Amino acid sequence: MDWLQIILLALVQGITEFLPISSSAHLILVAEFGSWPDQGLAFDVAVHLGTLSAVCLYFRQDLSGFADSSWRLARHPAAREAWQDPRLNEMLKVGLATMPVVIAGFLLKDTVEGSWRSLETIAGATIVFGLLLALADRFRGQQLSINWAQATIIGLAQVLALVPGTSRSGITITAALFLGLSRTTAARFSFLLSIPTIAGAALLTVVDLAQDPEPARWLDLCLGAVLSGTSAYLCISAFIALVERTGMMPYVIYRLLLGAGLFWIALHGT
Repeated sequence: MDWLQIILLALVQGITEFLPISSSAHLILVAEFGSWPDQGLAFDVAVHLGTLSAVCLYFRQDLSGFADSSWRLARHPAAREAWQDPRLNEMLKVGLATMPVVIAGFLLKDTVEGSWRSLETIAGATIVFGLLLALADRFRGQQLSINWAQATIIGLAQVLALVPGTSRSGITITAALFLGLSRTTAARFSFLLSIPTIAGAALLTVVDLAQDPEPARWLDLCLGAVLSGTSAYLCISAFIALVERTGMMPYVIYRLLLGAGLFWIALHGT
């Protein structure tokens, strides 16, 4: 890979991973216009680890709280206070919401990597789920906490992110808004939910990478990880800080334009 490809792919991955605009749609655009060779599994792992590091760094206090609550429960499993710890409850809700996509991803892996990756499918999902995001934002509530039923529904909605063009953050935020959560609460839970999801995806890629005989180019991988991680951290920070003021419409409009552009490419080529 040349330097321009490394920089652009890493920035695209970092910026689009957490914004509700679909990273897969943007990576398709990069591939269509760049005419570059495939970046390889090692680079995919590197940029995913970069974004994973970013979200873990941003939520480091929450993750520290999760670890502390888990340790307290492990030491005193019969203590009522340990089970009632709100940090433990939130961690368990994140775990519960992660299970559906883990199961679905295992069962549908070949389908997702095959027939669902057509340009028309990605363009259609980009538009349809963008419109759903607009509708959810219109009827959102102001609830600041998530109950078990809501966590389950958000987790089931995340399964739809297996369809390229849907956007993992987009569909989980959409579901949370429909359930009456505030924009900030929806975004926060979506980003916490991304931690085990991205980690699982990276782990699966590492398994595939073990069968790849091509030697790693460590400088390329480190640069990709740093760029994707830095851009992802900045995006998370800005999105959570501004989401109550900006709402979802800027992302909805962008998705509609992006989907229309992808349909044009599918019909006319580049």
